[in-house]
Amino acid sequence: MGDDIMSASESTCSHDCRTANWSRYTGKENGEKYMIKIAIVEDEAMYAKQLEEFLHQYEKENGEAFDITIYSDGDQIVNKYQSQYDIILMDVEMKFMDGMSAAEEIRKVDTEVVIIFITNMAQYAIRGYAVDALDYVLKPVSYFAFSQRLSRAIGRMKKRETKMIMVSMKGGTVRINIANIYYIESQGHTLILHTILGDYETTGTMKEMEEKLADMNFCRGNKGYLINLAHVDGITDGCAMVKGEQLVLSRARKKEFMEELTKYWGEVIK
Repeated sequence: MGDDIMSASESTCSHDCRTANWSRYTGKENGEKYMIKIAIVEDEAMYAKQLEEFLHQYEKENGEAFDITIYSDGDQIVNKYQSQYDIILMDVEMKFMDGMSAAEEIRKVDTEVVIIFITNMAQYAIRGYAVDALDYVLKPVSYFAFSQRLSRAIGRMKKRETKMIMVSMKGGTVRINIANIYYIESQGHTLILHTILGDYETTGTMKEMEEKLADMNFCRGNKGYLINLAHVDGITDGCAMVKGEQLVLSRARKKEFMEELTKYWGEVIK
């Protein structure tokens, strides 16, 4: 982490961490209260400090827990962004990369993070729709206006709780939308998540994956594949067709897979 990036709380996982943390997004992580990960992107130290103080005040008043990281420019958060935040408080006017450009880059890899713009001018709110920003707060920022927007942001985040998983991998932790997973492949002790946004590697077992993704329309096709039924385009020659790939269905698992797929397709048609 660079000198211009300040973390309000240290990460519990080093950059060499390879152990998968497959907590479902249920507001808790490893049995404890889930810490909402918030990034403040603000080039004026005075406003950055004020926003951090407002967050701590909100924590005390509402019983939430925040993991806060502060960036002094848009290019810093965009650099090596890995979908690690739940909420981003984004200043619009900054020296090297403005908030709108930073948000556009972030949206290319993360469609779920909640973005709130902090700005001097209300007209930027209209442009915010292009990057699916939740709202904006005008400077000078009042705690009342800020807390209202933050409550909306947390509300939106919690509505999609069961749709997300956190995966620890080399380089940090990534938040992945379950609906974006095509299938999970096992190669020894390595698990590869094939997703809409690319592949992610971590460690763990297929049994753990099945337990974490229970009731989320995933089914084993064979020993090495856990397939998202939502992305199965058809069955050909004993293979599940998933986005152009042919995933072999083993003799032992084919019957159960077909039953689950037929059930899923029936529910979708209804």
